[in-house]
Amino acid sequence: MTAALTSSTSGAAPSTDDLAREFVQFAVRSGVLSFGEFRTKAGRLSPYFFNAGLFNDGARLGHLAEFYARRLMASGLGFDMLFGPAYKGITLAAAVAIELARRGRNVPFAYNRKEVKDHGEGGSLVGAPLAGRVLVVDDVVSAGTSVRESMAMIQAAGARPCGLVIALDRQEKATAPAGEGGGDLPCSAVQVIRSELRLPVVAVATLADLLDVLRNSADPSLAAHAAPVAAYRARYGV
Repeated sequence: MTAALTSSTSGAAPSTDDLAREFVQFAVRSGVLSFGEFRTKAGRLSPYFFNAGLFNDGARLGHLAEFYARRLMASGLGFDMLFGPAYKGITLAAAVAIELARRGRNVPFAYNRKEVKDHGEGGSLVGAPLAGRVLVVDDVVSAGTSVRESMAMIQAAGARPCGLVIALDRQEKATAPAGEGGGDLPCSAVQVIRSELRLPVVAVATLADLLDVLRNSADPSLAAHAAPVAAYRARYGV
C-alpha cells in the first residue's frame, strides 16, 4: 500500500480485494457514494461524489471505523498514535482509535482546532500529547493542504509523521494552485504525498476499486454508472 501508484488509465488494473469491495458497496448503500453530475473544487464535472460526512450515525461511523482498522492492520504500517486534522479527521481518528482498541490495539489519539484557544488548556491541539510515530487519519485527499499542515504540527511537537490513512483514493490528477498557473498536474495528490513528502498513504479503497464494483454489479441501475466513471477516469486519472 505504500508504494507509489503507477499509471492505471491503460492496461489491466489489479483486481479489487474483498475489503475494498465491501467498503464501496457499504458507501453506496449509505448514500455516501452517489452518482450523477457533480462539480468538483477543481471545476471538473464528476459522475460520482464521495461525501464522508454522511457517515452520520453511530452504526455507519462504527462500520466505517472497522474498515479503516482492518485496512491498517493488514497494511503492516507501524504507528504509535493517531492524529485527526480538523474537521472530519477529528471524528474519524476518534472512531478508528475505538475500533483499534476493540481489536486489541489501544493507541492514543489527538486532533487540532482550527482556532487557537486562549483560555483553559489553551493551544490548538487536543487529546494525547503528540509523540512517536503519528498516523494522520482523514477521509480523502484533494490538494494535500491539510496533510502538510498536520505534518508541520506533528513535527513542531517533536513527533514524527509516519503515514496517512484515507477512505478513498480518487486516483485523479491534482491541480496546481492558481498562484502557480493552475491546470492539471501529471500526478495525483496521493502520489505527491508519497513522492515529495515521503509519507506512506494507505487507502481503504480506490477509484479503480469503485469502477470494478460498478462493472461487476448485478444491479443494472448501478452498473449503468460504470461507463461515465470509466470515461472520467480516462480523462483525469493517473
